Amino acid sequence: QVQLVESGGGLVQAGGSLRLSCAASGSILSINAMGWYRQAPGKQRELVAAITSGDSTNYADSVKGRFTISRDNAKNTVYLQMNSLKPEDTAVYYCNARMVLTTRQRLENYWGQGTQVTVSS
Repeated sequence: QVQLVESGGGLVQAGGSLRLSCAASGSILSINAMGWYRQAPGKQRELVAAITSGDSTNYADSVKGRFTISRDNAKNTVYLQMNSLKPEDTAVYYCNARMVLTTRQRLENYWGQGTQVTVSS
């Protein structure tokens, strides 16, 4: 019914940059907030950044000033520009979207499959 497809992960040296993208497709009626979470080995999944339909944003303290979240509502896509990457940013990054589907008519949480980001020192 719906897919969140992430792209843009990979291996980068410390200090480098990556841009993640996540496109939502399917029987979407509306998209509320979109965001990025990450999970490092042995750690819980944590919020990295989120953006509302009104473009209000919030960030984890650890990424403020380095990461920027944005969205293109016409394309149902959310982006995460990651600059000045550090080894501690290494994790699987997951896209999240709170959406209403035409077939379900209620606001629900959806997740992408995850994309690996590895930052070498």
